[in-house]
Amino acid sequence: MPDTVTAIESVRLLGRSQAAMLAEAENERFADLVRSLDGDDWTEQTDCPAWDVRAVVAHVLGAMESPVSLREFVHQVRAGGRAAGDRPLVDGITEVQVAERAHLSTSQLVERLTAMAPRAARARRRLPAPLRRMPLKQDVGGVTETWTLGYLYDVIYTRDTWMHRVDIARATGRPLVLTADHDGRIVADVVAEWARRHGRPFRLHLTGPAGGTFTGGDGERISLDAVEFCRILSGRGGGTGLLTQPVPF
Repeated sequence: MPDTVTAIESVRLLGRSQAAMLAEAENERFADLVRSLDGDDWTEQTDCPAWDVRAVVAHVLGAMESPVSLREFVHQVRAGGRAAGDRPLVDGITEVQVAERAHLSTSQLVERLTAMAPRAARARRRLPAPLRRMPLKQDVGGVTETWTLGYLYDVIYTRDTWMHRVDIARATGRPLVLTADHDGRIVADVVAEWARRHGRPFRLHLTGPAGGTFTGGDGERISLDAVEFCRILSGRGGGTGLLTQPVPF
């Protein structure tokens, strides 16, 4: 049966409702993976140079707790700003998330993550319009961009959780659950943003359950695993040609 080819312009931006459904499912998949970890898994080094599995879980937990509590959100923004200094705010926030949860035992991390996963997805969906427009500075490939908090919550937080699920699965050897309807939609959104950012013709064939074939004209032809494609764009792997175009996660 021939592979279905998707014209890149037909991949729609994630709407708020679909983004919320993806966030809910991804949070639960991440929590499922974390609940499966054994003692030695927590100290395994991940593809994030400064973080082992435990630190990755602490970061994701902090990111989940932020939208649930306005007080926690304001705290993370203020403390993250102080920690960031001249760096992007998001970098400081992630450092605070890990540092402030370093005292938790692994069982406490699991317990809090399990409770927070569904609440965080609901809270992100309910973010008020004025807060959704709040600007944030972030570095992408050496270029400072201005994001909105809505983009961070709708798109980046789900991509970030997804990529950290990949990180943990790779570090521990645990199975990585991938399906076309969920992971494939996240990957398609990444492909569409990648195409918008480089603006050049291409034909991309991504293998695996989250893959697909995408075309943006008669240009560079690329074929590789869908997860590896995302890892390269996130800076976790090396690429050439159009694969040098970063996409934020």
